[in-house]
Amino acid sequence: MSLRVVGAGLGRTGTHSLKLALETLLDAPCYHMVEIRERPHDADVWRRAAKGETLDLTRSIDGYAATVDWPAAAFWRQLSQENPDAVILLSTRASSEEWWESANSTIFEVSRQMDPGPVYHMLNSLFPRTFTADFSDHDAAVAAYEAHNAAVRRDAPADRLVEWRPGDGWQPLCDALGIAAPDQPFPHSNARDGFRQRRGLDGQNGS
Repeated sequence: MSLRVVGAGLGRTGTHSLKLALETLLDAPCYHMVEIRERPHDADVWRRAAKGETLDLTRSIDGYAATVDWPAAAFWRQLSQENPDAVILLSTRASSEEWWESANSTIFEVSRQMDPGPVYHMLNSLFPRTFTADFSDHDAAVAAYEAHNAAVRRDAPADRLVEWRPGDGWQPLCDALGIAAPDQPFPHSNARDGFRQRRGLDGQNGS
């Protein structure tokens, strides 16, 4: 299956909500970091790609109609080249500080506590090569986030790029895909407080 949407937005930019929304619009699965829970072998594919191996990433995730979030967002260029008709979707937050506060108290906190395993090794290859190894450092992480978004805006073909922020709802996605907006509320999922509760982070630093 060819991808119809290649997500270029990094984690904590509403990507889980986008996953649910795109699955509704496309009536097909959307690849997100959570998929690796059910497909742990995928972690090694992304690790190898981060180390520079030449892989057909679309074939590696066959059966999905869209991608959002890490790890796929780190390879948005390759995925968009492999799927030349796909929309390139850049999800962002209202500000870099808003993104940092959310990311540092959720996914980065989990990453700092992670036991060695497939996902740990994937991130240890992925972040230094495609984001920053210093993701716990405010300035380094914010600079990497801003550089990533600037590169997408610079390098993605203008006629394929769609920008989206939490709160934008269905319309930018539907306009890009030529699909009518569903008669249902836009899904809102994986908010910071809920993430922390599910991961047992309450009572630790962060919010």
